[in-house]
Amino acid sequence: MASMGLSIDEQKAVDRFRTAVVEPSQGKLVILDFWAEWCGPCKALTPVLEKVAADYADKGVVLAKLNVDEEQFIAAQFQVRSIPTVYAMFQGQPVADLTSARSESQLKAILDQLLAQLPIEAGAAGGQPGAPQGPSPEELAQFVKIGEEALAASDPQRAASIFAQITEFAPENAPAHAGLVRALVQLGEIEQAAQVMEVIESDPRLATDPAIAPARSALELAGTRVDDGELAALRAAAEAAPADMDAQFAFAEAAFAAGQRDAAAETLLAMIAADREWNEGAARARLLKIFEATGLEDEWVVGVRRRLSRVLFG
Repeated sequence: MASMGLSIDEQKAVDRFRTAVVEPSQGKLVILDFWAEWCGPCKALTPVLEKVAADYADKGVVLAKLNVDEEQFIAAQFQVRSIPTVYAMFQGQPVADLTSARSESQLKAILDQLLAQLPIEAGAAGGQPGAPQGPSPEELAQFVKIGEEALAASDPQRAASIFAQITEFAPENAPAHAGLVRALVQLGEIEQAAQVMEVIESDPRLATDPAIAPARSALELAGTRVDDGELAALRAAAEAAPADMDAQFAFAEAAFAAGQRDAAAETLLAMIAADREWNEGAARARLLKIFEATGLEDEWVVGVRRRLSRVLFG
């Protein structure tokens, strides 16, 4: 698998996980045990897991143990909060949470149910013939999430690298295309972002996907970008005439396009508080578009939305 914009250590962790868990799980049922040396309950559970895995080996069950101290990145992707945490994995994704099953009989009862439902290969470990070699849909979704986290952390360079490589593996992945456009916009690579959008619009499957809407908004907002001198002039005009809504709006647009989202939000919120109906609610509409372009789950957006609610509803 390509690096997907991960650090070297993170990519090595992903490679180890693919070898130890994802690849065997293409044809086998993998019991994935998150543990640590200092964990007393983990040590008590280990013999039980090992015995059950041995008893069910001829039915296609294997055990994979992951030390959370050594594999913190993978544990974080699974959102492991306490240990032991145990999952049953098939074809690269969790199919059951085995954490509450601490006895041999409990584990075997759950495994029997899973084995009756899933096309598990009995006998020696190994993947299914013709198993996909690229990232699974679940892995791609996880990398999209990492890319979004990079954007939220103001690291558009890393986000662009991640999204670009996802689109190479999965040209039909709309969230990755949308993320790439948004990352390029944040980097100031407007022409390149527009080129990616042209590719999106040429594919009906991508163009009609709701995930593309934030990318369109980001590209539209970027169209108001001005140079530093023009931005300073717009700021001065807005400060000199607080009641001039056109001057306030022009500065807010340019400020957001220049990456000064706090200044843009402050200006638009003040406009809404002063006259929410100005120009058919243009200030509120622009702020909502900023939310969409940034990402509705972004912490900054969540905070500004709360402020907008207080302005609108007291």
